[in-house]
Amino acid sequence: MAFLISLLTHMFAQGDYQALRFRQPLAFYQYMMRDLHSQTTVRDSTFAEAVSSYNGMERYVADVRHRMEDLLGPLPERLPMKSETIDTIQGDGFVVEKIIYKAAPGRYVTAHLYRPEKVEGRIPACVEMPGHSAAGKGNGSSQAALMARNGIAVIVVDPLGQGERMQLIDKKGNNMTRGATTEHTLLNVPYLLLGNSLAGQQFYDNSRAIDYLLTREDIDPERIGCYGFSGGGTMASYLVALDDRIKCACIGLFFSSRLRTLELIGPSDGCQQMPFEGFSQIEGADMILAMAPRPVIILDGKYDFVDHWGALRGFEELHKAYTTLGHPERVAQYYAEDGHATPPDMQQKLIDWFRRWLLEDVSAAENGSSWRGKDMLCTNSGQVNMEFIDSQTTMQASLAEMDSLENARKEFCSQSLDDIQSGIRSLLRLSTNKSPLEIVATGNRDLRGFSEYRYQLNREGEFPLPVIVRFPNRVSENSAVEIRISDRGKAELLTETDRTDAVSDGTILIWADLRGIGETADPEALNLLKYWNKEYRTASLAMHIGRPLPGQRVEDVLTLLDFCDADQRLKNKPIRIVTEGSCGPVAAHATVLDSRIDQTTLLRSLRSWRSYLENPMQYDMLSNVVPGVLRYYDLPDLIRLGGGRINYGD
Repeated sequence: MAFLISLLTHMFAQGDYQALRFRQPLAFYQYMMRDLHSQTTVRDSTFAEAVSSYNGMERYVADVRHRMEDLLGPLPERLPMKSETIDTIQGDGFVVEKIIYKAAPGRYVTAHLYRPEKVEGRIPACVEMPGHSAAGKGNGSSQAALMARNGIAVIVVDPLGQGERMQLIDKKGNNMTRGATTEHTLLNVPYLLLGNSLAGQQFYDNSRAIDYLLTREDIDPERIGCYGFSGGGTMASYLVALDDRIKCACIGLFFSSRLRTLELIGPSDGCQQMPFEGFSQIEGADMILAMAPRPVIILDGKYDFVDHWGALRGFEELHKAYTTLGHPERVAQYYAEDGHATPPDMQQKLIDWFRRWLLEDVSAAENGSSWRGKDMLCTNSGQVNMEFIDSQTTMQASLAEMDSLENARKEFCSQSLDDIQSGIRSLLRLSTNKSPLEIVATGNRDLRGFSEYRYQLNREGEFPLPVIVRFPNRVSENSAVEIRISDRGKAELLTETDRTDAVSDGTILIWADLRGIGETADPEALNLLKYWNKEYRTASLAMHIGRPLPGQRVEDVLTLLDFCDADQRLKNKPIRIVTEGSCGPVAAHATVLDSRIDQTTLLRSLRSWRSYLENPMQYDMLSNVVPGVLRYYDLPDLIRLGGGRINYGD
């Protein structure tokens, strides 16, 4: 019902200002899904060919690892491990050490190490990655306690944005967002702008947990495993794909087809994907295949929101690959008669799997009740960023990295204009081949003082662009063309214009809805409020397929310029652009790229991506993100590169 109301509200809001030949608010998301279907089809074909031979499968696995590494982007330097054991808590047949290790300068990680009470020689160990609870590692882990009772040590790590490592907190250490999924989504933006991702940062911290384990005399470096459920399952997937020290793994409550997930429920929160995964042809099964043929088990609930069919098809690929590599016994899948949960039978499968592959023991496992400790904090204050003088928040670390890149940005902007434009086009992932523009008239009318024409602009491979043009009754040779674009949509702009009964000064006015705005805005009901972005689905999917939303919208502005060239009434006239909101950075890029724009005015527009690093608690940030852009230029650089043609009007 909420979706239907949202859909009807959206269609009604367009009022008398419809320019497209169709009314379909899901059209833009579906348009991008076609790209993902195409990318996945190529991936499926490549896999089908590779799985037919041992050598082919080996090459496929190596290539997946390489592609995953490319997606990571730059991460902190891996310095010698520094750690401290704060306290030891007695459990039932095990002890828990409260650990703090330093993953990077200013970056403290809190963790619990569960180990058997009695240790003889070196023992195996696992990294456990918590799900999306704000508590992170919390006061106890049933899985870690069971593992320790069965002779396997486990380090449970607080992820960024959870437990004692929350970043968006007040002076008392209280979280200022609704929970981990919101915090992760907001924290992802600064990392994206710097060329990496929150998923990559979490991988780094978990990989450093392995570094810590290997400093201990009681841990066997050749018997390291990992597991996680839900959000922890995501982190476990990245860890097995990117760290070959993992010898055995369990992925829980996460594994499925990326394609199916994006079709059915849309993108998840900011820690559950790295940009360009779809473009790089990485499917859900590929993340696990990157560790093949090391042992891995998939654990899920039949009635989870994680798609069951996608998980079955993904496991079918895993089993085929492991069979081709000669080790079908090293991959398994188990479904509990449950939802998004870890019931006792699932936990038993977890313990049995690691006992088999890390202890070479298939005898009955020792069980026990769930365990919760007391006084389990590793810090006195409850938060690392309130505990250590040299601790850096995500915001501080991001700003420091941005400052360190200042010379790189200066160097980029000191190149010839042609080289700068080429670099910008590459970052925006703009199309290199322009197909002919098709201009389809969709209506016209004569009104007081002007004539109005409506068009749908079509270009092969691009999304249709709705345009309304108003020619005043008196147009002179000196009349300019003014293009007005806003993230509010042209219907709202035109409503304001008509309400004020504005008299034209001879300027020819054009209103357009860039893709995903106005006529083709994604329904509000499908964009969860917790993600703080009214177009989170489309912005996330755009990055997944390798076509960032700002870049796609720059394509639309360039199409508008081609439209002006194609219409004899508009051709060779001075072109001004007036933009609002998230259309501002788009128009600034277009102005630097195309000299046909004489003047661009930015209203209530983002002035520097630095503000997102300083304060990630802002709405609609992802709509303005170009991954890696701050390694090359910032928005003030674009203003300067515009040579006086770009200015702020507010």
